[in-house]
Amino acid sequence: MGTVVRANISKKNAYWIDKHRYYELKHFCLQYPVWVKSYAELSCSQSQGIIFSEKKSGKSDPTLKIAEQRLFYAQRMEMVSKIAKKTDKTLGDYIFKAVTEGYSYTYLKAKLDIPCSRDVYYELYRKFFWLLDKERQ
Repeated sequence: MGTVVRANISKKNAYWIDKHRYYELKHFCLQYPVWVKSYAELSCSQSQGIIFSEKKSGKSDPTLKIAEQRLFYAQRMEMVSKIAKKTDKTLGDYIFKAVTEGYSYTYLKAKLDIPCSRDVYYELYRKFFWLLDKERQ
């Protein structure tokens, strides 16, 4: 279920970003479920004692390697979540669901009863990507 929103909008729009940057950020957000899964797997791997080795020095520091990887995923998950809440306090959860799972306004309205019009939703949707663009610069 893809969100159908025009990548090219007028440069006069307050939330304009380049078409290719929009697609980059959209695909960045769609990786969210992968980040959650990887983060959880790293939690399990630490308890199971999986070892990562450094080939250059011949030394292994599995705790550090796992911590760095978990931090990598945690920062990305936090960024997307924070920007969704910053976009709109009321509709932030709907925006978050849309950008991380690819839901359209039609789906959100039919299944989750989003409390706004299509125009308001897509304005906030564009605002989310505009804010994310500023955060990821």
